[in-house]
Amino acid sequence: MAVTIDFIFDFGSPNAYLAHRAIPDIAERTGATFNYVPCLLGGIFKATNNVSPAISLQGVRNKPEYSAIETRRFLNRFGVAAYSPNPHFPVNTLMMMRGAVYMREHKLYASYVEAMYQCMWQKGRKMDEVEVFAIALEEYGLPKEEIVQGINDPSVKQRLLENTNDAVERGAFGSPTFFLGEEIFFGKETLRDIEELLTAAG
Repeated sequence: MAVTIDFIFDFGSPNAYLAHRAIPDIAERTGATFNYVPCLLGGIFKATNNVSPAISLQGVRNKPEYSAIETRRFLNRFGVAAYSPNPHFPVNTLMMMRGAVYMREHKLYASYVEAMYQCMWQKGRKMDEVEVFAIALEEYGLPKEEIVQGINDPSVKQRLLENTNDAVERGAFGSPTFFLGEEIFFGKETLRDIEELLTAAG
C-alpha cells in the first residue's frame, strides 16, 4: 500500500530546506509520497509559544556549534551540496507561502517549491521584496501574473491560516514536521526514523 507523509513546511526554515533535499531519495527508496503542506512558521511559533533556533540558541554556550556539526553530518549523509545560509535571514515568507497555497493545485507546484527553496537557501535572495519575488517567478518560468494575483485572493489567505492552525492542532510546534498517519516526527533528523519505519513495514 502506498504511504503518504504530510510535510509541514515554510520556506523560511533552513532545516525544512535540508529535509526537502533529502526527501527525493527517501521517497525513491521507500515508495512513499511526501505531501507538501504550506504553513506559516511564524503562526505556528505564536500559537505554541515557540521561537526559532536563531533566538533559542542565542547566548547558549556550545549549542550553536553543535547545531552546525549536526547540519554538516546531515549534508554528508544525504549528499546535499547546494546549501548556503541566507544573508537576509530572517526573511518574511508570507508572500511565498501564499504563493505555495495558490500553486498547490497547479501542475507546477513542485517547480514553484523548488524555485523558492533555491532562491532562499542557494542563491540567498531577499524574497520578501515584491520585485525580487516577481523576478524569481519569471526566471523559473512560473506564471508570474497568475501567482501575484493568486496570493491576494482572500480564499488563499484563509487556506494558509487554516493549514497553519490544523498543523498546530495535530501537534506541530515548528518545521520541518512530518505526519505518518497521526504519528508526528519533528526535525530533519527524524527522516531517518521515518525511513526505518517504512522499510520495516514494507
